[in-house]
Amino acid sequence: MTKTERSGDTEPIDQDAPPTDRHLRPLVGLLAALAVALTSSRIVAVALPWFTLAMSGSASRMGLVSFCQLVPYVLGKALTGPVVDRHDPRRISAAADLASAAALTAVPLLFLTTGLPTPLFLALVAVVGAARAPGDLAKETMVPQVAEWARVPLVRATSLSGMVEQTAGIVGLSGGGVLVAWAGPQTALLVNAALFLMGSAILTLFVPRAKYRTAARPVPSGSKTNTVGRTSYRADMSAGLRFLRGDTFLLVIIATLGLGSLLDTAYTSVLLPLWAEHSGRNSSAVGLLGGVLTGCALGGSALAAWCAHRFSRRMLFLICFLLAGAPRFLVLGSGGSLTVAAAVIACAGLAQGFLNPLLGAVVLERIPRPMLGRVGGVADALMYAGIPFGGLLAGIAVAAADVQTVLLCAGCGYLLIAMVSGLMPQWLAMDSRTEATRGN
Repeated sequence: MTKTERSGDTEPIDQDAPPTDRHLRPLVGLLAALAVALTSSRIVAVALPWFTLAMSGSASRMGLVSFCQLVPYVLGKALTGPVVDRHDPRRISAAADLASAAALTAVPLLFLTTGLPTPLFLALVAVVGAARAPGDLAKETMVPQVAEWARVPLVRATSLSGMVEQTAGIVGLSGGGVLVAWAGPQTALLVNAALFLMGSAILTLFVPRAKYRTAARPVPSGSKTNTVGRTSYRADMSAGLRFLRGDTFLLVIIATLGLGSLLDTAYTSVLLPLWAEHSGRNSSAVGLLGGVLTGCALGGSALAAWCAHRFSRRMLFLICFLLAGAPRFLVLGSGGSLTVAAAVIACAGLAQGFLNPLLGAVVLERIPRPMLGRVGGVADALMYAGIPFGGLLAGIAVAAADVQTVLLCAGCGYLLIAMVSGLMPQWLAMDSRTEATRGN
């Protein structure tokens, strides 16, 4: 029977005993706060473009608004990691949600009262993106410790967070559309602000602060410090980058998921809508296939929470990556019927539901807990770096060839990524299950 000591707490935890309500409370609180924050983010994705269109009538300005939110988010993920590692991530997440709520509240209030000049509007949108980055990152760093105290396998905890994310996508996007149509984009933004406030309150009430206090780190000899016993921001960031450069397996994961994310963005933003148009279908086909993918991914995450920890991670990854990527492109590019496409995309969704929690658990295990913020933040930023170019490259490719040819080429590219990645010896480390996250 093994026991571990809590960081910042003296009560021993019996890891072999079944979890009680007291142990599960922080996990439930974190998942609830994550659900509220992600749902609000999905509503923002609907409400802000419609608000922009209602305010200016300009489609190009909608793209500018999206850019102003996305770039601070990616940069924030990369740069705020040392801050998340150094301070209480629970407090950082709550403060980030409050900042998002304040910026979202200011947009409709200024528009309806004194007026909202475009530069100020873009600045508020940038604040929302910049605040979301450390908030999301802080929640991610809490997962390993919460899973340990809840006495559940880490892959089960990441599967549960995956279920929350899929559910938030369904509820937020559909609910955001209904809310904008029923009450208008200004009201939808105010509802967003209220949801961010609710998420901050849930995290504060249900996730105890002591559980996430990072242990003091020793200061390397000869290093510059700005406070006693604390390394500088620059030294913290450099240490995170050195760790990332030295872990070839993490670099392989980042490269694999980064290329996959670029192709996924091309699929959702350009190729799928163009396929529907060129095949004589309408937006309902896009909605149907998107709903099938998201719904089956939710089911896959539920299955992963139940049984993923029982299988070889490497084999599960290879199978799921093959099913989740290339078949979606190939079935549409080959001119298959809508029924066949829905069946193939359903299988892809199930595979995605397994894939994301599995890789999430592997990444969290490999990064030491005191470095989760800076290493995880940079890793996320690198994986997201190709997303803005997915739609751009797809548009250029479709201009040079027909959409079915581009779909087939993209599917073959996804298949090549899966095959090359699967042959790399680094993936053997997936089944080692050496948890660096236990070290403080």
